Parts: sequence; C-alpha cells; structure tokens
Amino acid sequence: MTGHLLSLAIWLPVVAGMLVLATGNDRHANVARWLALAGALASFLVTLPLYTGFQSLHGGPQFEEMRPWIASLNINYHLGVDGLSMWFVLLNSFVTLMVVIAGWQVIQERVAQYMAAFLIMCGLINGAFAALDAMLFYVFFEAMLIPMYLIIGVWGGPRRVYAALKFFLYTLLGSLLTLVALIYLYQKAGGSFEIADFVRAELPLSAQALLLVAFFFAFAVKVPMWPVHTWLPDAHVEAPTGGSMVLAAITLKLGAYGFLRFALPILPDACREYAWLFIALSLVAVIYIGLVALVQTDMKKLVAYSSISHMGFVTLGLFMFAKGELNQYAVEGAIIQMISHGFVSAAMFYCIGVMYDRVHSRKIADYGGVANRMPIFAAFMVLFAMANSGLPGTSGFVGEFMVVLGAVQVNFWYAFAAATTLIFGAGYTLWMVKRVIFGEAGNAHVAELKDVSPREFLVLAVLAISVLGMGLYPRLFGDVLHESTNDLIRAAAVSKLPKNNLPLPGADAADLSDSPLPNKVKP
Repeated sequence: MTGHLLSLAIWLPVVAGMLVLATGNDRHANVARWLALAGALASFLVTLPLYTGFQSLHGGPQFEEMRPWIASLNINYHLGVDGLSMWFVLLNSFVTLMVVIAGWQVIQERVAQYMAAFLIMCGLINGAFAALDAMLFYVFFEAMLIPMYLIIGVWGGPRRVYAALKFFLYTLLGSLLTLVALIYLYQKAGGSFEIADFVRAELPLSAQALLLVAFFFAFAVKVPMWPVHTWLPDAHVEAPTGGSMVLAAITLKLGAYGFLRFALPILPDACREYAWLFIALSLVAVIYIGLVALVQTDMKKLVAYSSISHMGFVTLGLFMFAKGELNQYAVEGAIIQMISHGFVSAAMFYCIGVMYDRVHSRKIADYGGVANRMPIFAAFMVLFAMANSGLPGTSGFVGEFMVVLGAVQVNFWYAFAAATTLIFGAGYTLWMVKRVIFGEAGNAHVAELKDVSPREFLVLAVLAISVLGMGLYPRLFGDVLHESTNDLIRAAAVSKLPKNNLPLPGADAADLSDSPLPNKVKP
C-alpha cells in the first residue's frame, strides 16, 4: 500500500467525487454530503503517511511510482514528492476536508455537483504537486482549472460568469506558452519529459530567457504576481466561500511551486540574470498591493489583495540570489510562507463566509460590534487577523521573518522594503477587524446575529490549531525542507550554458573580461 500512496492521494478523491456525482439531484443531498465527507476524510488520511514516513535527511524524491503512459513519446506516469512538494499535498487534502465540512448546510442547490467538484479538483492538484514527468504535470495543472471554473461560474455571486471566464482565460492562455516550452525542453533533453532530465539539459542564455518568459506567463499569473493579478480579486469576490478557500490556500501555490520546480533548477542562468526583475515585481506587490488593500470596502476583496501582497513575499524569497546562489533562508521562508498562507487565507475567507451566511453582505460598512453577539467567532477572527498581520507566535510570522532575514544578507534595502508588509498588513487587517468586530452593533441585522454552530466551531478550531501550531513549533514544518532546498540551491548554482560557450582553459584575464557570461560561471 505504501508504494501507491501518491496514486491513492490523486485518484481516491477523484473516484469519491465521481461517486458523489452519481448520487444525482438534490433529493439525495444528505447522501452526497456524507459520501463527500467520507471521501475527503479518507483522502486526507492517506496523505498522512507521506509525512510520518518521510526521510528528512534525504533530499531526492520519495514514495516514487513509475509506469509508462504514452510510450511512443516517452511520457511516463512518474510520481514522487520531496521536501518542496510533500507539504502541499497534505495542505491540499486538509483544506478540501475543511471545505466539505464548511459547505455542509450552506450549499442547498446542486449539492452533489458542488462536493464532487472539490473532491475531483483535490485529486488533480495533488497530481500536479506529485508529478515528476513534465507532461503529466501539465495535464494535471490544466485539468484542475475545469472544476474551479465550474465552482465560480455555478455557485458564485452575481458576476460569477464574468469572474469565471476571466480566471479561466488568464490561466489558460499563460499555460499554452508553457506547453511550447516543455516541447522545446523535451527535444533538448534527448526525447524525455522527465523533469530531472530537463535539469541536466544544456541551454544557451537566449533560450533560457525565452523559456523563462513562457514559464512566467503560466506561473506568475497563477501566483498571481503584479501586474497579471487582476483576475484574482474578481474571482474571490464572486466565488463561494469554499472556492475562495481553495483558490487562496492551494491554487495560488501551484504558481510558486512551478517556479521552484521548473524555472530555478532548469533555467538558473536566466533566473540569475533577471532576478532583479522578479524582485522588483515582488516588491511592487508587497508595497503597492498592500496600499490598495487599505482602501477596500469589501472584506473579500481586501483579503484577496492581502493574498497578492503575501504571495509577493513568496516570489521575493524564491528569486533572492546572493553571490550567484539562492539564499537558503529566503527560499525556505518562501515555502513556509506558502504553507502558512494556506492556513491563514483559508481561515480569513471562512470567517467572512460565516458572517455572509448570516447578513448576506461583505461590505465592511454593514457590520460593527459583531463581538457583542458572536464572542466565540470574534475571538477566532481576531486570532486569524493577527496571523495575517504577521504576529509572532502565529504561522504568519515565521515565513515572513525568514524571507526578511534572507533579504538582509542580499541587500538591506530589499529587506527594508519587504518589511513594510508587516506595517501595511497590520494596517488593512486590523482596521477591518476594528470596524467589523468591535464597537456598538452597527445595525439590526448585526444585533440579531447568533454565534457559531458546532460545525463552524470545528472548522475554526482546527484552522486555529494549525495557525498556532506552525507559529509556535515551526520545526515541525521546516525540518523536511532542508535537504530538498539544498538540492535546489545546488541545481540553481550550476550553469546550464553549453560547454563550448565557456572560456577555454588557460584563458587570460583579458579574455575573461570580454566574455558575455556572468562571472559566476567563468572558470
């Protein structure tokens, strides 16, 4: 059984989703709910051995599975996880379980289809994180767009069709360039789609630059990085609560994971050459988008812009090169920040959903004094708001601190600019909490509110334990990253330029000074 854990993590939720879908119309809604809960719980449980059985001293892929898929093109069903991907499989399965519980009574129409969409998407996303064959990754990466498109377009708000189309077109068009890039790398790797073979392929700097552009449009849109971020606020505002939870907690991480798995180890020379551009775009996201969040009047839109700002921290850490090598603190901090953002953003969107289910408004001005009627809920929301602001002791602090620490080693002003997110984050988050949670009851609707139900308390409590557990004991999450991060740093430190372009042995200083290659690859 342990030899097929990743296949179970992928196909168990997909099969469960199909079974839920087969329950039919809403006359069997309760059957669909319980079947979805069983499928989501089983899907989460089969991922736990990935952590308990993970060998943290081993940096390469573990739990590998290899089967021929399309033999004529040398495309394989090749799965495996390392310290960079294992946590995201667990996080995805965990958030899906929370979403099924969260939507238990909220969704009253097309219940089976709603639950099935999340289960199927869970399996497809796990496949993208576990794929070691580039074409297999691409198939999963694209396929997960379909259930998310349906979730936004069917169960979303008044402008759901517009938001769903915008989400789908942005992400699909960017990914088409990636397909071209993968085909080019397939030829350069000697007819192999194995990601490990891509890493060993020699590529001239001009080709690396073009491939980086292709990867940028696929992965930067998914993160999303500024200025290709405009689809995200619309998608979040119109998506149902469960859709926003998965969108923020999981699907954004696929973009950053794409940079980790493809851009940095396969195109190290281009990444070093253009790291300044990625750092600049990341700092714009951290600072400018943080300011944009300050003026939002819609709670969902505010948290959506907050996600863009926090993911700017992630891309900043991923492209922080010091003396030609990736900065380990920054890279590990970026990964931990992704995991933390998964917990915190899911919790923030769920809190907004709990209030929306009662008042049917996301406008900050329609609230005030919620703590007077919902003290338990208010305590949870304040905790998650503090985590979103980067309070020490919560998960939100750990990754941001590590990225800033790594940035200081590269350039003090990078760190100074990045640290402003702690100020802006506290500004827009706590200002929202002040206006929504505290003070006198804002209106009659707020005065009639009832505190959380046992089901809502369960979801909030589990998310709170996750946020505090990661903040108080980050080693539980960080220890498995070290060896895989070291492998990534070693891969990104080696030039992939063709050997015949390197200076010949014995070349004098004048010859080297005229060389177009960066100093770090000159012998």
